[in-house]
Amino acid sequence: QVQLVESGGGLVQPGGSLRLSCAASGSIFSIYGMGWYRQAPGKQRELVAAITSGGTTNYADSVKGRFTISRDNAKNTVYLQMNSLKLEDTAVYYCNAEAKVVPTLRVRDYWGQGTQVTVSS
Repeated sequence: QVQLVESGGGLVQPGGSLRLSCAASGSIFSIYGMGWYRQAPGKQRELVAAITSGGTTNYADSVKGRFTISRDNAKNTVYLQMNSLKLEDTAVYYCNAEAKVVPTLRVRDYWGQGTQVTVSS
């Protein structure tokens, strides 16, 4: 199986920055897409940003120009640099990875436990 461990959440003032990290470990054969989702209280989980193994990125309209997703394939790690944070960015942020595992070579989605990001003055 695959474990995803997130770090970097916290409390920040509006306009501030945070950097989230998510490291994948376990019986990994290969990792395909990786991404970040978020869920605010009373709302559905939504895609924030995603990145393919080749580096192609995709962002939610609400974060374009403020957030940057990147990954280090050698470390099986994905990052989310969040700048110009707004009150509405407050949510639990979840890491996601589509991975093929050994020995089954099955492909499925894996999720981290979530990290809280709170934007408040």
